[in-house]
Amino acid sequence: MDPMNHSQGRNGGRGPGPERHRGAVTLRREAIPLSTADQRLLDSRSRGDWKTKDAWRALRILSEFVEGFDTLADLPPAVSVFGSARSKPDSPECELAEELGAALAAAGYAVITGGGPGVMEAANRGAIEAGGLSVGLGIELPFEQGINDWVDMAIDFRYFFARKTMFVKYAQAFVVLPGGFGTLDELFEALTLVQTGKVTRFPVVLMGTAYWSGLLDWLRDTLAADGKIGLADLELIIVTDDVNAAVRHIVEADAALAAEQEALQETAIAQAEAAQQSAATTRNTR
Repeated sequence: MDPMNHSQGRNGGRGPGPERHRGAVTLRREAIPLSTADQRLLDSRSRGDWKTKDAWRALRILSEFVEGFDTLADLPPAVSVFGSARSKPDSPECELAEELGAALAAAGYAVITGGGPGVMEAANRGAIEAGGLSVGLGIELPFEQGINDWVDMAIDFRYFFARKTMFVKYAQAFVVLPGGFGTLDELFEALTLVQTGKVTRFPVVLMGTAYWSGLLDWLRDTLAADGKIGLADLELIIVTDDVNAAVRHIVEADAALAAEQEALQETAIAQAEAAQQSAATTRNTR
């Protein structure tokens, strides 16, 4: 049999076809399921499967946390950068993201993105071309995006919540460029964590003043005016078009936190020494 004909028979004459990454697994063509792991986990209509399948899902979820923690444990100080996957390479936000990635790398930060195209790819590229470390945290989606070529270290997640933990746990700040629902989701989750004290001294920077102005007006004139948030909550965000100002804000916040932690440590040491001296004095007077 002619080798070419044999190959076509084996593959049914199909081209490369679509591809989906699901954790460590790569699926192509008919092997791609119609739903994602997140959909199956969160779909209440499959409640009957919970007793038989969710115990195994729990182990899979645990494995994603272990994989993420183990892979990123030695990551240097990092900043998570968010923005639209739909932005074109020559768009203003992609140009800004590339400049930002380079500036963060020059300041000694690794750049973490969702690993996809658009703004994420631009930020990863900027970091790489400036000699920095570029990280991509991918996610299984019905429309596969894949990890862009400018990522040094990539992890593919099945579950959004495991991935979100890594974005926060291993970052010193968030920088948010123009984007859609996913970008807004990450933005408001970060703000909620800072507002409620779940993370401290965590700068949230919005880049693209024209893009974000309507949202900021709504936060101030509707949410704050109606008492749903405090005016002080608006101070959790800085808005700028200046890459140097964004990076400077992050560096200064880092320095302030380091000084605060050093002062707390010195106070704790002094209190421990005073307690030891008091205990020694008490023993000597007995």
